[in-house]
Amino acid sequence: MDVLVINGPNLNLLGKRQPHIYGNKTIEDINNELHKIAHNNNVTIDFFQSNHEGEIVDKIQQSAAKIIIINPAAYTHTSIAIRDAFLAINKPFIEIHLSNIYNREEFRTKSLLSDIAYGCIFGFGPNGYTLALIEAINYINMKGE
Repeated sequence: MDVLVINGPNLNLLGKRQPHIYGNKTIEDINNELHKIAHNNNVTIDFFQSNHEGEIVDKIQQSAAKIIIINPAAYTHTSIAIRDAFLAINKPFIEIHLSNIYNREEFRTKSLLSDIAYGCIFGFGPNGYTLALIEAINYINMKGE
């Protein structure tokens, strides 16, 4: 597998949860769009969503992907475990958020992942996933993997 997309807590509710912030697309809509882009670029992609921190840590540790795209959702601000999992595997990842975390409540403005991420994309709604995948494909091509 080339790219793994991980979605954290409550992202299974996209399309229903606060559409004025997160938009109307479901996680399935986003995944389908990403799958098409990956297929058109001869890149394999897999998707994982969990509301449980330990399951996300396990998925990061077990991943054979060349690069990971992650929307850690609320765990962005709280999960030292997810941060440590990325440090342990020493694999590039792109942090993605539908909303601009720096234009939200004060407690949402600190990311425990941004400083160790390959790159970060905030505030472009579902299009942010497309931007992240395009950069992941660029990374794979640049590395010649």
